[in-house]
Amino acid sequence: MANTFDTRKSCVPFNQSSTLVAVIELSKDNWLAGGIVPGLERNPVKKLNAKERKEELLGLLLRWRDQAIKLGREIQRIAVAFESGRDGFWLARWLRAQGIEAYVIHAASTAVSREHRRAKTDRLDIELLKRGFLGWLRGEVGHCKMVAIPTSEEEDAKRPGREREVLMSECTRIVNGMKADLARLGVHNFNPKLRKAPEKLDAVRAPEGPIPPNTIAKLQRDMERLRLLKEQVKQIEAGRLAQIQKAPEERMHAMILLLTRVMGVGIETADMLVREALSRTLRDRRAVARLGGLTGSPDESGSKRREKGLARAGLARLRTGMIQLAWRILRFQKDSALVQWFQARTADGRPKTRKTMIVALARKLLIALWRLVTTGEIPEGFVLRPAAVA
Repeated sequence: MANTFDTRKSCVPFNQSSTLVAVIELSKDNWLAGGIVPGLERNPVKKLNAKERKEELLGLLLRWRDQAIKLGREIQRIAVAFESGRDGFWLARWLRAQGIEAYVIHAASTAVSREHRRAKTDRLDIELLKRGFLGWLRGEVGHCKMVAIPTSEEEDAKRPGREREVLMSECTRIVNGMKADLARLGVHNFNPKLRKAPEKLDAVRAPEGPIPPNTIAKLQRDMERLRLLKEQVKQIEAGRLAQIQKAPEERMHAMILLLTRVMGVGIETADMLVREALSRTLRDRRAVARLGGLTGSPDESGSKRREKGLARAGLARLRTGMIQLAWRILRFQKDSALVQWFQARTADGRPKTRKTMIVALARKLLIALWRLVTTGEIPEGFVLRPAAVA
C-alpha cells in the first residue's frame, strides 16, 4: 500500500470552497490564529492569550465553521497548520483527537523575502504560512514541507538516549575542568576519572607543594558530581536494556537487536539510529541521506559549478553518529564492499581525501543499514554476530 502522507505535498484532493483553512503563529505568551473561511470575504485573524488557549482555539475554529455554514457553504474539512518549534507536537496530536486535520510545517521550508531588512511581524508571518499551506494542500511541491508528527510514545522513547548524551557531555566537561585545574598547578600524573581518585587526592603533590585547599575542595565537588552523573548514565542504560529484553519482538526493539548483530555497532549506536531515523517511514534512499544531512549542496549558476559542502539540513545527532560509525566500520568490516570502496578511493593516503570520502562512506552506510532493518538485505561482505537465543 502506498504511503498517503508526503511531506512535500498533500495527497488528498483539495476543494477550497468546502475546506476551512487555518494557520497559527505560536509564541510563549500568546498565539495568533489566521483563517481562510469559505464564503467570507475577509480573512479573519484572532489573538489567543487566555490560559486555556487550546480550548479557545477549538472554539474559534468551530465558530468560523458556523459562519461559513450560515453563508451557505458546506464545510467538510478543517485543516490547521503551524510551524515547528519549542511547543513540539502536542497541539497537533490534540487537534487530531478533536477530529481536526493538523499539520506541522518545517520552519526552514517556508520561503521568505531576501531583503536585507525585511519587515517581520506575527501578522506577516501568518500570511506567509497561509500561502505556503495553501500551496501544499493543492499538491504543489516547493511551497513548504511538513514534519511527520510522532506519537507521544515515540517521542518519549527518544528521551533516554538524548538524556544520556547530555549526561556524557557533562561528564566530559567536568573531567576536562579537573584536568585543567591540575595542569595549572603542574600536576600531570593524576587521573581524576579513577574510582578511587577522591581518596588519593590528598596525597597528590604539585611541584610547588601541596594542592591549595580551595582547589582541593573544588576537585572533590567535581568528583562527586562526576560520580552522580555516572550513576545516572548506568540507570539509563540498565533501563533501556530491561525494556528491550522485556519486549524483544516490538518493532523498534527488533530493529535495535538486528543492528547490534553488525560487528562494530553497539547498543548505544543502534538505539540512536533506530529511535532517531530508521524507524521512520522514509520515501527512498535519498530521503534517508537527506535526513542525516549527509547530502551535498551544489551551487550552480550559468558556467559556475561548485560544491558548498554538506547541506546539514537533517539531524545533527544522526550525522555525527554516522561519521563516527563510519570510522569504526573501517576497523571491524575490513572485507566489506563499502570499506573496499572507501580504500580504493583513498589510496593516495591524503588526509583531505579521507576526510571527504568518510562522509560519502557514512551516507552509503546509513542507506545500507536502513535497507537492513526494513528489507533484511545484509550489506555485501558485512560480518554479523550470531543471533541471541531466547
